[in-house]
Amino acid sequence: MRTSIRTAGAVTLAAALFTTGCSGSTGSAGEAGRTTPVVELGKVKLVSYSGCDDMLAGLRRAAAKNVGPWGLGPPQIMYAEARSDVSSQAKAVGSGQEHSTTNTHEAGVDEPDLVKTDGNRVITVNRGVLRVIDAATKKITGTLRLVSAEQAWAPADLLISGDRALVLFSGGGIIPFGAMAKRAASPGPRYVLVDLSGEPKVMGSITPNGSHVDARMVGSTVRIVVRSQPEIVFPDLGPKLTEQERTLKNREIVNRAPISAWLPTFETADAKGVGVKGSVKCEQVSHPDDYTGTSLLTVHTLDLAQGLTDTAPISVAADGDTVYGTGTSLYVASNPRWWWWPRPVDDVVPAPAESDSGQAPQVEPTPGDPSAPPVDPSADPSPAPEKTPEQPPEETEVHRFDITAPGAPRYVASGKVPGRLLNQYSMSEYQGHLRIATTTNSAVGPSTENSSSAVYVLKDDTLDKVGEIGGLGAGERIYSVRFIGPVGYVVTFKQVDPLYTIDLSDPANPRKTGELKITGYSAYLHPAGDGRLIGIGQEANAKGRTLGTQVSLFDVSDPANPRRLSQMFQKDSGSEAEWDPHAFLYWAKTGLAVLPLNTWDGTANTTGSALVLKIDDSAVTKTGSVVHPKPKPVKKGEPILFDPTVRRAVVIGDGLWTFSEQGVKVNAMDGLAEQAWIPFD
Repeated sequence: MRTSIRTAGAVTLAAALFTTGCSGSTGSAGEAGRTTPVVELGKVKLVSYSGCDDMLAGLRRAAAKNVGPWGLGPPQIMYAEARSDVSSQAKAVGSGQEHSTTNTHEAGVDEPDLVKTDGNRVITVNRGVLRVIDAATKKITGTLRLVSAEQAWAPADLLISGDRALVLFSGGGIIPFGAMAKRAASPGPRYVLVDLSGEPKVMGSITPNGSHVDARMVGSTVRIVVRSQPEIVFPDLGPKLTEQERTLKNREIVNRAPISAWLPTFETADAKGVGVKGSVKCEQVSHPDDYTGTSLLTVHTLDLAQGLTDTAPISVAADGDTVYGTGTSLYVASNPRWWWWPRPVDDVVPAPAESDSGQAPQVEPTPGDPSAPPVDPSADPSPAPEKTPEQPPEETEVHRFDITAPGAPRYVASGKVPGRLLNQYSMSEYQGHLRIATTTNSAVGPSTENSSSAVYVLKDDTLDKVGEIGGLGAGERIYSVRFIGPVGYVVTFKQVDPLYTIDLSDPANPRKTGELKITGYSAYLHPAGDGRLIGIGQEANAKGRTLGTQVSLFDVSDPANPRRLSQMFQKDSGSEAEWDPHAFLYWAKTGLAVLPLNTWDGTANTTGSALVLKIDDSAVTKTGSVVHPKPKPVKKGEPILFDPTVRRAVVIGDGLWTFSEQGVKVNAMDGLAEQAWIPFD
């Protein structure tokens, strides 16, 4: 499972698209506006186990405390599956044409995505097939099927370094096609290394036993974060035992579990599919003072230039769902006890959906919500729980690793802050400090009336708190965050969108300098040069009901007086860029901006396109759109297999390239005249 920028953003959009705003007011920043008390959570430090006996004893002890009547979690767990201050900047590699790059959080730190280009060639992964397209001739020059046709739906991303591509399948029983197809399918992720120097060919793969969290690449070195849970089988104890009796029985099972139940394992295979199994050494596993024993995080290190040699895995006895990386640091953050709890409705909707009428449907009331209709006890014959479990604490634990040297990361420090992260953009390392924005009471309890957000400043070498500013958005939660140098921008929302500007130049004394209240919200914030900020999100009416996609241009040159200069609004629509910034292209050289757009027309039908904008110093202007052709059914009466929805856009030379499941369209940047259509077979 992964709660990446994609998941968190999709949660934001889904919640806003399909709910009606409730009454509430927006508090001001500072101690006077604080709705939650300052919480001192103390220091956290990771300690390595001395050996396997020490590790087994510690994990058994921790897991036994956290086991319940249904095992390591409630009877039903719902998990949401996801995924530089100036991104998509111009680059030229060798003789390649000037081109855009993946829209990433930090300059020099690449992130996995569906499309990569070096200006000479375009590499895509789509429905289990890797394709290489020559940028000059606009022809497919290489194709490699990596999974069987039955598994073509499995999600995958790319990282590229020179003539090496790492294809990251995030899960779903992925097995490499051909030689590997004879092996049993695995439910977890798989990472396949591909040689691009000639006809694409598989060099090998790594299959960890766990779930993919995220990955980052600096230079040619990739760090992959995987989460694993103990493999402990809890038998069906029948209906006669009480929950207390079930818990005691399950505790006995945990206390008998072997070290192999917890130890992270993986398999490395060569080009012929011959695999070698391995595991993390007990001495390479660390733990904080307080942990649940129900999850381990493993970081694999892979230098694409060296191939699949030793991945130098290290593990931490902790949970994790958010990865943030710089050129020198890798941060993994989590709420250690949030994994067990069924998420509210707005946290399990992965993407916007439509009702039969074509209107945005309403989200079902969260259990415990006072707005939900009363429940008739006689309607449910099952007995009530003996005791309502205590809800997990709202705290975010952060671990920092030094990645400046080759090989395994070096653990530096850990820390805690109150509240929950939205996504990786809620963190930023700057001049020896980590800034982190969270919301408390955001998703726990019957409502968010007592929610409030804050920005904390931590020393990066110890992760001790040195400053904070709280009381942001009383009764609301964070919808987007962006840190640019010594300034932070935080958007909270319930009925209106306060865009807060935070002065972080003095780490010990951060302060709110400005606030702009407008309808709707920004789910993603993108820097657009000196004093300008682009916001992508949803417009809303005065009651908080969302109306459609909006793109705003903000003037933030005066931190005390942020202003919206211009807004583009598209009624009854949503964009993938709202929850996945990789889908947003901003070409600063000409002010070109492109984002996928899905619109609904009052029926069950939707239309997908790439919305093309011009953003200058004072205005956002729609200049056109790119629509991919609708695919025909394979056979009469059969459903369409390929989605024509545009997912990504890149600039190469004077061409705008847009990508969907069924192919690539190339249009002239000036005027959008069609230059080529490259279909995927």
